[in-house]
Amino acid sequence: MKFNLSLFALVAFLGISISSFAQSEDEAIKETLNNYLDGGAVGDTARLNRAFFTYANLRNLSKEGKVSEMPVKKFIASVPAGGAKWTSKIVNYSYAGTAATAVTEEDLPTFKFVDFLNLLKINGEWKIVSRVYSRVEKNVAVASSSPNGGGLSTAQSVAPGKGNSTTKKPTTKSKPSDDGWK
Repeated sequence: MKFNLSLFALVAFLGISISSFAQSEDEAIKETLNNYLDGGAVGDTARLNRAFFTYANLRNLSKEGKVSEMPVKKFIASVPAGGAKWTSKIVNYSYAGTAATAVTEEDLPTFKFVDFLNLLKINGEWKIVSRVYSRVEKNVAVASSSPNGGGLSTAQSVAPGKGNSTTKKPTTKSKPSDDGWK
């Protein structure tokens, strides 16, 4: 009987340890993503620097259809005084080992950015190593597919404490910007 209780205690301890590990990884990834989202919203360059790997690159398609690339240092230096004043949310994220990927949305008055972020756990800290983004109309939803779930679906994201999100059609169209801030 003593052996069974010891085995039960060991299994329970390992279950709690694994659960704590996963929970702490979730929190660490969300902290990095929120450093980016909140730092950009208010112009906090220290938080933006904590979110990104020093040599991260940001890419999108220019108006001419060419890949536009910007080093993260230039991106952070271009943050307007007072920030971009966007509202944002983490649409989803996934991770395994030391690699993660996330989708975020930054909502501005007449359009939104959808970011596809890649993260690595570098020296024990999650850092964004690349941002591929698109400037889209406010009513565009992120579509995704899962090899286990079958076909293409539209992401139903929930902002923390906000319930189901809704989108509105833009009232005016704005000119695309290549730098992510203007």
